[in-house]
Amino acid sequence: MRLLRWIIPVLLLGLAACGPAKKSVYPPTLSIQQLVVLPDGQWRLTVRIQNNSYAGMDFTSLDGQLQVAELVPVRLHASFERDIPELAGDVIQLNVLPTAAMSQALQAIAARGSAGALAYRISGSTSAKPEQEAKPRSFDFNGNDWISPVPGIPDTYR
Repeated sequence: MRLLRWIIPVLLLGLAACGPAKKSVYPPTLSIQQLVVLPDGQWRLTVRIQNNSYAGMDFTSLDGQLQVAELVPVRLHASFERDIPELAGDVIQLNVLPTAAMSQALQAIAARGSAGALAYRISGSTSAKPEQEAKPRSFDFNGNDWISPVPGIPDTYR
């Protein structure tokens, strides 16, 4: 009887520890996969969302800014539905109206061909719901990279 008083609580604690393991969730990484200058002067951005978590996430919106070189940034905003599995990525497209200075900076590297490159910074937050959670959360992102003209494809940069 005395043995049962010790074994039962130990067994119950052991069973409680056997619940599902919680998967680690990390902020996503966002980058510009492609930029196309449209005939009306707008830029069509293909933005890559890389899910860095060990859990799938349902992404629903993006609110941030794009800064080219050291120029005044423009706002990025999009609502969408992307279910991105763990450690995978997907893309969204959004159009932005660049400032005149941003368009001039892009034209300057276009004249240099594939040797041209332009620094950019993308920052803000995205809303996503990790697969093991009931409500979406806001995740900040911040990244720097370069875009260059694509050889043989006018008005396209990667």
